[in-house]
Amino acid sequence: MANHPDSIRLNKAISDSGYCSRRQADVLIERGRVTINGEVMTLGDRAMPGDRIEVDGKLITKNDNLVYIALNKPVGITCTTDRRVKGNVVDFINHSERIFHVGRLDKPSEGLLLMTNDGDIVNKILRAGNRHEKEYIVKTDRHITDEFLHKMRNGIPLDELETTTKKCEVERVSRFVFRIILIQGLNRQIRRMCEYLGFEVLELKRIRIMNIELGDLPIGKWRDLTPAEISGLQEAVSDSENSSFVDQKNDRGSRKMKEEDDGNRISDSSEKRNNRNSSSISEEKNNNKRDKNSLQRNVERSSGGRRRRGRTS
Repeated sequence: MANHPDSIRLNKAISDSGYCSRRQADVLIERGRVTINGEVMTLGDRAMPGDRIEVDGKLITKNDNLVYIALNKPVGITCTTDRRVKGNVVDFINHSERIFHVGRLDKPSEGLLLMTNDGDIVNKILRAGNRHEKEYIVKTDRHITDEFLHKMRNGIPLDELETTTKKCEVERVSRFVFRIILIQGLNRQIRRMCEYLGFEVLELKRIRIMNIELGDLPIGKWRDLTPAEISGLQEAVSDSENSSFVDQKNDRGSRKMKEEDDGNRISDSSEKRNNRNSSSISEEKNNNKRDKNSLQRNVERSSGGRRRRGRTS
């Protein structure tokens, strides 16, 4: 059944309201905490303009007051919107709007962290496939060698995450410091990559996310993005896939089911052709067998007639 042209995915409606990111909305929906007009919703459901969307009984409305913040996160602050966690980034900023972080910086790391209530742009930025760059300066406990740089650039296997990192840009800054530009956001990615090669990360600072640079923003301070930065950010993600992981998974599942259906139809068609061919071959064999038996009987009758005629002549 075709979707109503005015409807949108429920997770997008929630993220557009500024309540949380689309991925976080998927979790809320999956846990049965989201209702439309009083009815509990499930993943993949859609919302219409004017629907009453609630999370835990709280009405969700579209937020026209969009906020974009650049924070120089200090070491020790945790990237979470769970305010029960001591030292969470939301309480640290203490903004009047409900905002959430774009990606993460682990607790021992510092540097640039984007915060916003624009859930749509969050999903676009977080898609590794969109090749959105993030730049870091990293200090290690050992000398940076050419071999280290080569291996870091060409992908490191992370067995615990069951993946190999994508190729990336890496350059030496000094004997113990290197610069790296990633298009991924794996959990503790840089630290894990270094650990694999026997290096320990002593300091890690993110200095750029796409067109947004940390610059000279003091540690622990934040600022609103400039109109030019917001425009550049929106332009950079304008062609990006902005569906959530669950949406993409469902889409892949639909495509897989279609492929399987197509395959089954091809298989059924092939089987029917084979059955028809088998029936035709079997029928031809039976016809040949009947023709052979008929010929044999004619030969026998003919031979018998000659013998009988021979005896009476």
